[in-house]
Amino acid sequence: MAAQDLYELLDSRIRDVADWPKPGVVFKDISPLLADPVAFAALVDALAERCEGGVDKVVGIEARGFILAAPVAYRAQAGFVPVRKQGKLPCATFAQSYELEYGSATLEVHQDAFEPGERVLVIDDVLATGGTVEATIDLVRRAGAEVVGVNVLLELGFLDGRARLASTLPDGKLESFIVV
Repeated sequence: MAAQDLYELLDSRIRDVADWPKPGVVFKDISPLLADPVAFAALVDALAERCEGGVDKVVGIEARGFILAAPVAYRAQAGFVPVRKQGKLPCATFAQSYELEYGSATLEVHQDAFEPGERVLVIDDVLATGGTVEATIDLVRRAGAEVVGVNVLLELGFLDGRARLASTLPDGKLESFIVV
């Protein structure tokens, strides 16, 4: 599918929800995209194409990143690794705290999730301020793996998360399908 056709298909399946989860916020709801088998398949296929050249693991960031990353890992014949909110994983973990626009949070990954030197693609639904992705990159690296790229469905450009990641991720390693 041509890039413009893919953009139009995906963009047409994302719904704006005003004042959720709090007044003044416009939430980007991807539920209609996930419910559309053509749009969802097109997104998974496009993400899996970005694994060409080889990745060993695909990381999905809780929670909507799981929905996108797991089928991509399957298509790419790679392992899937969840990065979860604090306290959700049962074994020894690495933890990374980060600041949100409205507080702080902590993410974790199992310490044995990666073999040294494994090539990892990080996938999430939305890039906002970049804190969640930055924390995930730190976790993957602390676990001994190499982040070869970050792919997001939607980038909220006005929050400048890309700039936050500039020193963490080399140019061309962050790709978004839609930027608003």
